[in-house]
Amino acid sequence: MAGFKKKLYKIIFGTDTKLGRLFDIILLWAILLSITIVIFESLKSLRTEYTAFFVYSEWVFTILFTIEYFTRIWVSPKPFKYIFSALGIVDLLSIIPTYISLALTGTHFLIVIRAIRLLRVFRILKLNYLMGQGELILLALKVSFRKIGVFLFAILNIVVIIGAIMYVVEGEANGFDSIPRSIYWAIVTITTVGYGDISPQTPLGQFISSIIMIVGYSIIAIPTGIVSAEIAKQNYKKDKPKCKNCEVEINSKDKFCSNCGIKQE
Repeated sequence: MAGFKKKLYKIIFGTDTKLGRLFDIILLWAILLSITIVIFESLKSLRTEYTAFFVYSEWVFTILFTIEYFTRIWVSPKPFKYIFSALGIVDLLSIIPTYISLALTGTHFLIVIRAIRLLRVFRILKLNYLMGQGELILLALKVSFRKIGVFLFAILNIVVIIGAIMYVVEGEANGFDSIPRSIYWAIVTITTVGYGDISPQTPLGQFISSIIMIVGYSIIAIPTGIVSAEIAKQNYKKDKPKCKNCEVEINSKDKFCSNCGIKQE
């Protein structure tokens, strides 16, 4: 049994063997097909005419993915490591909505989260270097979190103040019937989305909104600049040579590490 589990583990978790690669390719096609069916099911005309097909298809895929999920747990040398890993959590979330739909109608449409499982295509096609680039972006976002947090807090204060001002300037007669609704208008305007469901009618209100729109363009660029600067910084750190022994950054011309003294090749 131990030998069988080991072979099955190589097939399910690995792509170095023909069977492992074939398993992942079949899995990806199954995920794509299940997502496509859910998307078409959201069309009322098709859902009404092919109700039975959609229901049976959904349960067939869910049962197959459920078997796959528990098989991964069974063959894994460290089951809890897989269960609490990012892919393990996504695998679980991709099957839960169908079971929840037994109690809450309509929640099965959330199984489109299975699309995240398609990230396995990078591993199958040997594109792990692209995953490395994704990790670089995530690291830059993590480092930028505090700066962006301060920025968002400042924006929150601005939209609250602007919302209150517009509530006083425009009033209920022009659609600004409460401060929360006025804050909603300020957010829509400052982000340059402009739904148009609420718009200022008075000259003063229009003047204020014009200023907000102009300011909005510069505000949008700030988070992008923060993250871009961090990505550039992380790239610089990544490319800078390090000691082969202690991994302290060194000068490319140095023959010995200034930290541990080990000779560099």
